[in-house]
Amino acid sequence: MPVWFRFFYSLLWLIALPFALSRLWWKGRLNPGYRRHWRERLALEFPTSPKSPKGPFDLWIHAVSVGEARAMMPLVNTMRVSHPNLLVTCTTPTGRAAAEELLEGSATIVYLPFDAPWMISRFLGAARPRLALLIETELWPGVCDAAKRAGVPLWLVNARLSQRSADGYARGGALTRAMLACLAGVAAQSQDHAARFRSLGATNVHVTGNIKFDFALPHDVGDRATALAQHLSTSREFWVAGSTREGEERLLLDTLRNHPLRHKAIAVIVPRHPERWASTSAAARELGFRVARRSDASIAADVEVVVGDSMGEMLAYYGGALAVVMGGTLGGTGGQNLIEPCAMGVPVVLGPSVFNFQMAADECVAAKAAVSVPHAEAALDAVSAWLGNKASRDDAGARARAFVLAHQGATERTKALINADQSRRAG
Repeated sequence: MPVWFRFFYSLLWLIALPFALSRLWWKGRLNPGYRRHWRERLALEFPTSPKSPKGPFDLWIHAVSVGEARAMMPLVNTMRVSHPNLLVTCTTPTGRAAAEELLEGSATIVYLPFDAPWMISRFLGAARPRLALLIETELWPGVCDAAKRAGVPLWLVNARLSQRSADGYARGGALTRAMLACLAGVAAQSQDHAARFRSLGATNVHVTGNIKFDFALPHDVGDRATALAQHLSTSREFWVAGSTREGEERLLLDTLRNHPLRHKAIAVIVPRHPERWASTSAAARELGFRVARRSDASIAADVEVVVGDSMGEMLAYYGGALAVVMGGTLGGTGGQNLIEPCAMGVPVVLGPSVFNFQMAADECVAAKAAVSVPHAEAALDAVSAWLGNKASRDDAGARARAFVLAHQGATERTKALINADQSRRAG
């Protein structure tokens, strides 16, 4: 990045820092995790590894939140043999909690500092990673510039870039090109994503596929799904609205209030962020639903809506569901990970907004593992149709599993690409 930009960007962060800290404190009202580990966010507390307290980390992976934390696991599992000393950074408390659960003490997990150049430089000076991977689209000028100046090969892996995001980056002109020039390479999910990165000036761009298809289902997921289903309902079937984004919970509840599906199956709504657990429960009660929360010791037999207020159980929710309405697809935010319910063999309903998973969504619908609908009422119609036709539901579930299996292999392609680049650098 140009020296003038580094100076100007640093000045902006000096001005913005009090507001950034205040925002975290404000968000901490609903999620206390935002008020913890502040020293890490300010680069005043540095990551150390129990495996090598004074030595560099073999691999640093940045996974912003829950989705990226789960997405990184196939790559972590295949690379940790050759890169055992692992550092993982997150941005959100939910992402940190997910990483801690998934890695079970086998990695150092901290918050990434704010993107102020001096903070990122201090962070890299302490961590000294030999290799760095950013998951999906997490591009920040300070990180890219500091990694380049520190000589840390920085890859963007499982990379995706919607046309809307590409248009935004394009307005950055030469600065965007300078930021992308800091990357060692880009491992993109599809040809369309790769083309957008190239159009912005990225080089060494390769298509490796989507590593989210390669995730391994936990060995106990079936037992957990059964236990959760028994807790939620001993007799009635339920459908899941999974990883809903802000506004979608109210939209679905408003639609469900006068829809026939209300009296046929329990609605389990799982907000993506814990901050909305309480407000979703309150909204459902306000609309006249009989409401429970997953954390309740017992759930009444006549409950109509259950709010999923637990972390780390999304696969268990999916495993017991008759169908899944995918969060983010009805609220215009591009959709959440449709691959997980497909891997569980559950048919999926997708709203019109799927730009985060455009290729996967299109192929999933083409494989008849999912249906695409224009609005919330049509989503509930689709769930109701599957509820009344077990044969069709089972066929869609089988197609969903086959769809996931047919798209695996991106992890090994990404690993081979990065290993080849490291060998070239070493030679």
